[in-house]
Amino acid sequence: MLNKIAESLKAAVSRIRHFDDEASLKRALEELRKALLKNDVHYKVVKDLIAAVETKTKQAGIQKDRFAKALEETLYETLAAAGSQGFTFADRPPTVVMIAGLQGGGKTTTCAKLAKYLKERGKKVLVAAADLQRLAAVEQLRRLCEQIEVEAFSASTPIETVNGALKRAKDGHFDVLIADTAGRLAIDAPLMEELNAIKSAINPHEIFYVADSLTGQDAAKTAAAFHEKITLTGVILTKFDGDSTGGIALGIARQVGVALRFIGVGEKLGDLEVFIPERIVSRLMGGGDIATLAEKVGAAIDEKKAKEIERKIKKGSFNYDDFLEQIEQLGKLGNIKSLLSMLPGAGALADKLGDVDLQNSKEIKHTRAMIQSMTRRERENPDLLNPSRKNRIALGAGLKIEEINRIIKQFKNGSKLAKQFSSKGGSSRLQSLLGAKNSFRTR
Repeated sequence: MLNKIAESLKAAVSRIRHFDDEASLKRALEELRKALLKNDVHYKVVKDLIAAVETKTKQAGIQKDRFAKALEETLYETLAAAGSQGFTFADRPPTVVMIAGLQGGGKTTTCAKLAKYLKERGKKVLVAAADLQRLAAVEQLRRLCEQIEVEAFSASTPIETVNGALKRAKDGHFDVLIADTAGRLAIDAPLMEELNAIKSAINPHEIFYVADSLTGQDAAKTAAAFHEKITLTGVILTKFDGDSTGGIALGIARQVGVALRFIGVGEKLGDLEVFIPERIVSRLMGGGDIATLAEKVGAAIDEKKAKEIERKIKKGSFNYDDFLEQIEQLGKLGNIKSLLSMLPGAGALADKLGDVDLQNSKEIKHTRAMIQSMTRRERENPDLLNPSRKNRIALGAGLKIEEINRIIKQFKNGSKLAKQFSSKGGSSRLQSLLGAKNSFRTR
């Protein structure tokens, strides 16, 4: 995501070598200007940012640390230009959210991602499938909602759909109603008329525009056009994991005049993050994003189950059922590249590893197949696995005996490490990590 631009910023900071050296500051600012433009930051945003960094650095005194601090402060001011973050809930439910955007930007999938995000935080969510322009959009959204066990509502026309959904949301005591709307390949008058009609019908508390980060500056231009016509309250930037530069995130709030509220960081329905400027700045400046990582882990790990597993490990009764459960929870963390990019200094390693989906990795699939091919007694008593049982399990799982032996070895090694960890304050470390589970932003 942001690794390339982060490396460029690091190179700019390194240009300051001497205290109170005007020449080195000039070189650093030029390096910074080139880096930002190369990474698709709008030229007007770059101009303002450079001027602010220069002024702050000169006021504090030219020095590498002070230049870095000035850059950090200015990046935050740029990202937070339009204000609010996260999700705004109405005083009286349901909170009504209208999703708008062009075709191909990930609008319908984003509806489901937002629904999952809110459901995981204890909200009862209803989704209205009001995109009747694109063939199969209603069916796509319905299937996505089935995956996350969220109710979807549809009718014969967009207005009937949103009106019916709003009534259903009120009668069913839903916390949030998310309305998907029609997109087009380009902005046109009929689209805006339909969007304004939907807006008038349901009076949404939030109107989010879904922008495709891969379109670069076009994402900001179209978002601005939508804002002019229907008055947006926020932008959701999709395909951020595929954006090799990340520069559009730096300027879109200032260019459009509304806050960047969420970013899509992967294809899975759980790959949606609140856009929090200070965390993004931390990643840009090489400090990682431990807070977001902790929230992801907290959302994936069941605290009660984690305590039970720790108790079993201490007693020496950790078995293959427990091992499988831990694997399934690990899979919920998603893309390992995204996770590593949140660790300080691990950006380069994340790029080398590439996209590895924990849920669908070869190793996890093989382990899951092996354990599911075992009998109940074998799962509960790992010591029962003699050569004949291993051969039977290998046949059932479609694996070679060497692969079975390797997974068993991993299980044993993992059990030993887990036992050592649990005896050295692991519980307190787990508790501190899980403490961020409910720290998502609301107003």
